[in-house]
Amino acid sequence: MRLGFCTMPMHPPGRDWSQTLQEDREAVILADRLGWHDAFVGEHLTDRYETITNSLLFLATLIPETSTIRLATGTTNLSHLHPALVAAHGSMFDHLSGGRYVLGISPGALPSDAEVLGILDEDRAKMFEDAVDVILGLWTGEAPYDMDLPGNRFTVSTARTFDRALGLGAIPKPLQRPHPEVVGTVLSPYSSTATMLGRRGFHPLSAHFLMPAWVASHWAKYAEGTQLRGVAADPDDWRVARTVFVADDPATAAAYGRDDEASPYRQYYAQMLRKMTLLGRLIGFKVSAEEPDEAVSLDRVLSRLVISGTPDSVAQQLVEFHDAVGPFGELVYAGLDWVDPALARRSMELMTTEVMPKVEAALGTAQR
Repeated sequence: MRLGFCTMPMHPPGRDWSQTLQEDREAVILADRLGWHDAFVGEHLTDRYETITNSLLFLATLIPETSTIRLATGTTNLSHLHPALVAAHGSMFDHLSGGRYVLGISPGALPSDAEVLGILDEDRAKMFEDAVDVILGLWTGEAPYDMDLPGNRFTVSTARTFDRALGLGAIPKPLQRPHPEVVGTVLSPYSSTATMLGRRGFHPLSAHFLMPAWVASHWAKYAEGTQLRGVAADPDDWRVARTVFVADDPATAAAYGRDDEASPYRQYYAQMLRKMTLLGRLIGFKVSAEEPDEAVSLDRVLSRLVISGTPDSVAQQLVEFHDAVGPFGELVYAGLDWVDPALARRSMELMTTEVMPKVEAALGTAQR
């Protein structure tokens, strides 16, 4: 089982922005040094808690600081950018990183981001699908382009200005051929996004802020999509994110991972609970679709969604989670605010040296 990293990121608004950006960089650099497979970094324009505004720009600063970890936008919000920009910038990033680019995609769900861009009333899910068609067309097609796809809002052409001799009118190709891996985040139960990803040959990443039963629903939907193109779904292609904290002793694990008022895990899920309530997406924290909103409490969310403890305890909890949701190829560790940098680093180190070997031994799989 591969081990990956993701961060939205989320920091308290009072923290210095320069400091949190550096902290987020240090987390990815540490993951690289520990041999983790990839790092997904989120982006928002108008969120005072989630303070990376452009994930590709942020990741570009990490290219010279890392050596093997794959650098993934987590996600590029495709309703925010013209797809030709995504294709061209992604191609350059892929070359700069030596082929370590992963394109993580989503429509862009934050209403305030959409409003500031003047697209609040637009069908952002449709913009997302349209953008995907154009990006793939530019990466795999040849200039001059004359893309006027049925129903697609983006008409992309260089037919009038293409000049082969002058080298004008062609978007550069990525280093990875035919294109970099494309990964989509799956954020809701029984998500049609998972089916779309399977149908297009992309790979799913199930969000860490969902109850295990909802995570398990993603696999069947993804398999439906791969079936539509005549391919059996491969569990190795499924990434599953979890909120994990590992400590050397149970008391520290309980306090920092859940119980202390200053716990970054408690702060994170308190904010997520407020945000998901506002967005009408509280179902991810429920044990059934019929459960009333009033049944969802912060303490219950923490007890169900934060895997914390000593290495032995965390390994056992992860094996139980694996048994509940089914086989998957990569566990993606969710990075939070470094309230205590030493504890945050130690947790990642213990995940690498102690937890994952125990998980792999229990599952009978060889470490890759």
